[in-house]
Amino acid sequence: MKYLPGITIITVNLNNGIFIKDTIESVLNQNKIIDLEYIIIDGKSCDKSVDIIKSYENKFKKKGFIFKWISEKDNGIYDAMNKGLKLAKGKIIGFLNSGDYYADNFTLFYVLGSFNSMDIDSLYGNLEYIKKNNKHKITRYWKSGQYDKKKFLYGWMCPHLTFFVKKNIFDKYGIFNTDFKISADYELILRFLYKYNISTYYLDKILVIMRTGGISNNSLKNFLITFLENKKAWKLNNLKLNWYTLYLKKTIKLKQFITKK
Repeated sequence: MKYLPGITIITVNLNNGIFIKDTIESVLNQNKIIDLEYIIIDGKSCDKSVDIIKSYENKFKKKGFIFKWISEKDNGIYDAMNKGLKLAKGKIIGFLNSGDYYADNFTLFYVLGSFNSMDIDSLYGNLEYIKKNNKHKITRYWKSGQYDKKKFLYGWMCPHLTFFVKKNIFDKYGIFNTDFKISADYELILRFLYKYNISTYYLDKILVIMRTGGISNNSLKNFLITFLENKKAWKLNNLKLNWYTLYLKKTIKLKQFITKK
């Protein structure tokens, strides 16, 4: 008997064969989950990624998890995420980037248990960053904190990879806006939580381990693009942005560069 709601996890990959195995096994090894769908959207990788993805088909089948994947050209990470959303059948949707992985083998059990016990539209938690080539070196700890809508005005945001949302919310309020090249995740979270006031719950656990090297932080140019896109996110949704909001957003991020005790 199925006692947990269905969940779909979406992974986007492009030429990350060196680390995608960690991500796939992180999903495969989730325990006490009986109704899971895993979708990988590969952007026509030219390394060993596709061979690695194929090698897991039977392993997911043996565990009883639904496993889908496609490999084709896309128009960027958010276009690929939208492809995953269109394929998803689960009642709850989560994203796990290629190379990143869940904090332990019960992460999705905690997530689904929270959805199952409360009437909520979404859930988020904490995130830990590690050195790209050293899992044991923590470089940043993102403790999200309890939700308060007003926190958005002071630069707050929850980590996108810990943000789990019911599929009907995407159906009702839209998917990722591909006009954004770096900050479509910020715009989506702002739209869902701040503009449309969907309900959410803070699960005070580290849910995802993320490798450093995200696109928004890898150059001064991308830093500036991120700032301008964040500003655009407020304007596009007809929301009033305080002059200090985005500056505080950067300040909050700087405070996270302290290892977890």
